[in-house]
Amino acid sequence: MIVLPGPQRSRREALLLGAAALVAASGAGVARAAAPLKVATLKFGTVNWLLDTVKAEGLDVREGAAFERTDLASTQALTVALQAGDVDFAVSDWPWAMRRRIDGEPFRFAPYSSALGAVMVGKDSVIASISDLKGKKLGVAGGPLDKSWLLFRAYAHKEVDGDIAAMVEPVFGAPPLLSEQLRLGRVDAVLTFWNFAARLDAQGYRRLIDISEVMSQLGLKPPPPLVGFVWRETLEQKSGAQVDAFFRAIAAANQVLKTSDAAWERLKPSMQVASDAEFMRLRDYFRAGVPGPWGEAELASSKKLYDLLADLGGPEFVGANPHFEPSLFWSPKA
Repeated sequence: MIVLPGPQRSRREALLLGAAALVAASGAGVARAAAPLKVATLKFGTVNWLLDTVKAEGLDVREGAAFERTDLASTQALTVALQAGDVDFAVSDWPWAMRRRIDGEPFRFAPYSSALGAVMVGKDSVIASISDLKGKKLGVAGGPLDKSWLLFRAYAHKEVDGDIAAMVEPVFGAPPLLSEQLRLGRVDAVLTFWNFAARLDAQGYRRLIDISEVMSQLGLKPPPPLVGFVWRETLEQKSGAQVDAFFRAIAAANQVLKTSDAAWERLKPSMQVASDAEFMRLRDYFRAGVPGPWGEAELASSKKLYDLLADLGGPEFVGANPHFEPSLFWSPKA
């Protein structure tokens, strides 16, 4: 064994200690990078079909986008968990995130679906146009400030020469309850979310008008996606590479679901469908809502939508200081 003189031995020990420290630091960095992102979802939300596909296709592994899910019972629980910092991502709509960003919470938004709801009536209903809704009971998913309801009121104004809300009896409620009320004949039509509209479609109910058509008639072209993932801007500062990887995996899963029937067959047991017709309608509605690239046209359309919602919903909807913040919207790096 060669024994180094004192000064040389001290220098060698210092180098070894330094190398060990670098290895430890590197290992800690890898551990931090590997920590999964936390995503809050509704227990039976349609976003689960997308996230299940990410896992089943191994897209999370391919892209380095490790994540874990927390199932919650309501949309309010999702946003509360996000605001409390208990999760990294939650699914919500961008007008909600816009208001919070204006109020000082630095949220960001990326769409995962462009699917929108519809006004549904019975297949034998005498209702053939918007004006035929006068004097009828109209179920409305959500509440008086629901975005689809505000947009429908704006569109219907020229069709009925006034506020449709004053000409019908709106019945606000949860989508499953409204679907049941329509089946029982207790309401004459429902304005509901896309997945409930798809299930009604499969049962023979008829679409009176889609909200995508409403948007188009209001000059919102292309119709901007409303629903997506919301997260704090600080997440990008801390885990920007993971955020990018997560959305690469999401985009890839959307393309799988847009083209692969086998991927849908794999999801079928978890979709709670009552028939093959219902399964196919849900699949087709979902595919129609897979968003394209986010660009200037979508941003401009979102600005028009925001201005319209601000006018229709007022401060109760957009807050006391409404203004459009383009920085809310995330798009993948070129």
